Amino acid sequence: MSMNSKELLTFLGVGLVAGFLASIIIGGGRLIYYLFIGVLGSLVGGFVLDKVGIKINIGNDLVNKITTAAIGAIIVVIVAKLIT
Repeated sequence: MSMNSKELLTFLGVGLVAGFLASIIIGGGRLIYYLFIGVLGSLVGGFVLDKVGIKINIGNDLVNKITTAAIGAIIVVIVAKLIT
C-alpha cells in the first residue's frame, strides 16, 4: 500500500482530531499525545468496528473516518488507563 503526501496528511489530521475528541471525553493530554492516540485509535477503531461488523455511515467520508478513529482512540485511552 502506497501512501502519498495528501493521504498521509489526511491520516495525521484525522488522528489529531480523533485524539483530541478522545481526550475531551476520557481525559487530557498534549498535541503529540493527541496525534499518537488518534493515529493508533484509527487503526484500532477500524479493526474493532470491522470485526464487530459495524459500518459508520454518517454521510461524509471524512466524518466517518474521524468517528471511527475517535471510537478507536477512546478504546486505546481506556485500555491504557486500565493498564497503568
